[in-house]
Amino acid sequence: MKHRISAFFIALVATFVMTATAQNDRSNVLKVYNWADYLDLELIGEFEQWYEEQTGEPIKVMYETFDINENMLTEIEIGQEDYDVVCPSEYIIERMLRKNLLQPINKDFGPNTPNWLGNVSPFVVDKFQQMATQPGMQVSDYAIGFMWGTTGFLYNTRLVKPEEVESWSALYNERFQERILMKDAFRDIYSVMVCYANYQDILDGKVSRDSLVANITDQNIYKVEDALFRAKKQIAGWEVDFGKERMTQEKAWINVTWSGDAMWAIEETAELGVELDYVVPKEGSNCWFDGWVIPVYAKNPKAASYWINFMCNSENAVRNMNEIGYVSVIGTEEVMDAMTDDEIEETYDLSYFFSGIDGADSLHINPVMYPDRSVIERCALMHDCADKNEDMLEMWSRVKGNSLDTEMLTFIIVVFTAILAAIAWHHFKKWRKRKMRRLRLKEFTKKMHDKGRHI
Repeated sequence: MKHRISAFFIALVATFVMTATAQNDRSNVLKVYNWADYLDLELIGEFEQWYEEQTGEPIKVMYETFDINENMLTEIEIGQEDYDVVCPSEYIIERMLRKNLLQPINKDFGPNTPNWLGNVSPFVVDKFQQMATQPGMQVSDYAIGFMWGTTGFLYNTRLVKPEEVESWSALYNERFQERILMKDAFRDIYSVMVCYANYQDILDGKVSRDSLVANITDQNIYKVEDALFRAKKQIAGWEVDFGKERMTQEKAWINVTWSGDAMWAIEETAELGVELDYVVPKEGSNCWFDGWVIPVYAKNPKAASYWINFMCNSENAVRNMNEIGYVSVIGTEEVMDAMTDDEIEETYDLSYFFSGIDGADSLHINPVMYPDRSVIERCALMHDCADKNEDMLEMWSRVKGNSLDTEMLTFIIVVFTAILAAIAWHHFKKWRKRKMRRLRLKEFTKKMHDKGRHI
């Protein structure tokens, strides 16, 4: 019996060791962590085939998605999750650099593998370099862009005139009372409102948008809080992802949102008879970016580097854009040709993005996806709040207060009323039951009393 127990125990330990070894041996597994709905999923299988062709090694991609930057960061920083490649936003990339949570991307793929990392627009590379957290750091060694865009007004052209949304002052137009939705994203909103609150100083050359957005001060936090409080009557709700649907349904007239969401809504309403447009107000806005990085806890940095390289291929960039509606950072002639649309009458200067390519300064191209140079020159890179993060969160909490979107408030009132009615009905039924019981008892007592008298 003892021998059987020992044999069973040895087999159990051996199984555990083999399983643990298999789990630790991740040379043929790539764990990708990306935003939901942020990739042409057919590219996953194509990458697996391409990787084996290039390296002679099989690979299996484990693809997972997240919906909040901070949740993803917590899993890596606190949980030390071994994701090989993740796609955070610019301020999280900056924070990860500051906390030494990233390892360099291997850019040496050998003589037989094309290196597509150089396809990233120099405009994007320069913006990423602004995230450097120490002198001499080359951010491109640690992070490669994926998608980018701006923040502005998505508006209903039937209900809102273009001149009414040329400025962020549209937030104070009483005609739009409870008709405006705003992204529940305090960094994005702060970065646009701080430009609005200091616009005269910008015009006078006293301060730049870049310095305003990058250097968060108590004074500017107060200015933004005051500006947002004055706009609250017009704000119908703070949204994370439902704003674009509300706009397509004409339940809101204006949405302070990201260009990618705006593009999705514009395309969705094209066949519904609802015409939407998008504008970046004159005072300024932000440029946001999402990019690929390799965390320090990655188990397969080799395959992660190949994945990043694969996503920088021009054809794959176009496919991703067509699938998700956001704009790739790839600035090649192939992408420019694919995105040019002769049905667009006006031309736009994209020479800042498609650098050095003939004709890039006069393109028939979608200005929502690819802003004209004049627009991008008034957009600043959004940064991590660093030691001002708590102050910003407190400001945002005060601004939002207990305000609820009108439909949500109506829903809560209806539900609360229904609950109260149910409670009242329940007590009424109990009261009626007690009353009926007392009446029956009274009748029974009377009958017994009458019977006694007859006896």
